Amino acid sequence: MSEIQQTKGINKRLVLAGLIIGMFFSSLEQTVVGTAMPTIIKDLDGFSIFAWVTTAYMITSTTIIPIVGKLSDLFGRRMMYLIGTVIFVVGSLLCATATSMEQLVIYRGIQGLGGGMIMPLSQTIIGDIFTAEQRARWQGVFGAIFGLSSVFGPFVGGFIVDHVSWHWIFSINAPFGLLSALLILFGMKHEITAKSQGKVNIDYLGILTLVPGLVLFLIGITFAGDKFAWASTESYLIFGGSLLFILLFILAEMKAAEPIIDMGLFKNRVFTSVNLLGFVLGLGMFGAIMFVPLFMQGILGVSPTAAGSTMTPMMIALILASVIGGQLLLRFTYRTILFIGMLIASLGFFLMSTLGIDTASLTVYSFMIVMGLGMGLVMPTLTIAVQNEFPKNQLGAVTSATTFFRSIGGTIGVTVLNVVMNHNLKVNMTDTLATPDVTGNPMMSGTLSQIGTDSDKMFGVMLNPQLLGDKLPADIVHNIVTTVKSVWVHSFSTVFLVGLIFVAIGVLITLTVGKGRIKRDKKESEASRVHEGKEVQT
Repeated sequence: MSEIQQTKGINKRLVLAGLIIGMFFSSLEQTVVGTAMPTIIKDLDGFSIFAWVTTAYMITSTTIIPIVGKLSDLFGRRMMYLIGTVIFVVGSLLCATATSMEQLVIYRGIQGLGGGMIMPLSQTIIGDIFTAEQRARWQGVFGAIFGLSSVFGPFVGGFIVDHVSWHWIFSINAPFGLLSALLILFGMKHEITAKSQGKVNIDYLGILTLVPGLVLFLIGITFAGDKFAWASTESYLIFGGSLLFILLFILAEMKAAEPIIDMGLFKNRVFTSVNLLGFVLGLGMFGAIMFVPLFMQGILGVSPTAAGSTMTPMMIALILASVIGGQLLLRFTYRTILFIGMLIASLGFFLMSTLGIDTASLTVYSFMIVMGLGMGLVMPTLTIAVQNEFPKNQLGAVTSATTFFRSIGGTIGVTVLNVVMNHNLKVNMTDTLATPDVTGNPMMSGTLSQIGTDSDKMFGVMLNPQLLGDKLPADIVHNIVTTVKSVWVHSFSTVFLVGLIFVAIGVLITLTVGKGRIKRDKKESEASRVHEGKEVQT
């Protein structure tokens, strides 16, 4: 492989506009669909498999990340980005035409392939066309864009569903996706990739082992304990098959001429530490915060719309911290920023574990802001640290790897902490049913026994106490609801304490990153300043 092509002929304004539009709408899609899901379920009559609408997207988008990163190193960023955008647009239009939940699940899988290509390639292209110092600023901005999409998602989804139709939450992606593709097509007149000498070696064996290995694993952690028991024949076959394929993948990568994930990259301390940190961050962060809207609606009694926008303060804090963190990286080491960010995130997790029945909404929002500040410092720094450790002809692979490990961590975290929540609900309710306050009141004991350890019934009672009927006295109804809320809150606190353990481990991992910092290349920086105006006009 020769050196990466220079960025002559790159219209940075067009490219940035295209990347911003593409990333915003691909990330927006994830929050918009969640808001529209109740209406979709009602329209398509598919409650039994509605979880697959999210799972299908998650599986395909996560699986494609390391593959597209390597292919972009071989065939070019522009080509792979355009292919990803087209797949995303086609998948979106198919979703808009779905007439059954089964169709929507399949089409969401197609859409996920495109989304999984767009997200990492956006970060990779930024790494290609900007100097090391400039990357810090722009990666922070792109982290802010991701946060901004999470802020607007619930509002956009709610407005479209209420005033137009849920089909349009998918259709709206088409014009903006095509606009993004056109901007990249004309903004990048020359392909950004390494020039291959001779035949290009595609790691087919790596693809054929990685894809089923990941798909089986994600299916297993998604449905084990729900559709089948953890200790069951189905579980053993799924996880055993996943382990077998992953082991075959590792063996294939050690022998491949152009591996999808080069095992030699793990010899680099920054690469190993950063990806391990990203994995742990995903475990804690994305697994725990999904319960916050449920807390707001079930415990504090806010409306569904208000509960859906609970993440807004956190995401605004994430946006600000991402931008500020990008600037701080020009002054401090990666380790310093990551350490501070993970400490702040740990504080946020601890504060969230102290929430109770009588907590004010403003208190929850303030604690979420603390978490957002920590995440905002960490997430863009992970990408920047890895990109500055490797030459440009490896940026696609290493950037995608960083996104991949964080995504896998989040997927596992959601499942693990959901298991923690459900387990604690059963244990806490069982213990509560045995307390003298409950056993000494037959009316209260009988009603709580009927609710039992069913999490759906518990949540239903918190949302709508009228489900208990009109025959019970008001004071008994109040005591039952308060008891259920207490059980739920204690379980919620346990989830965040477990998440705190993951994040605390991340604090220790930051100490292994080393003293690396942005490498200021004076020639590159000076050349960029001299030619930046010319390139923008190219």
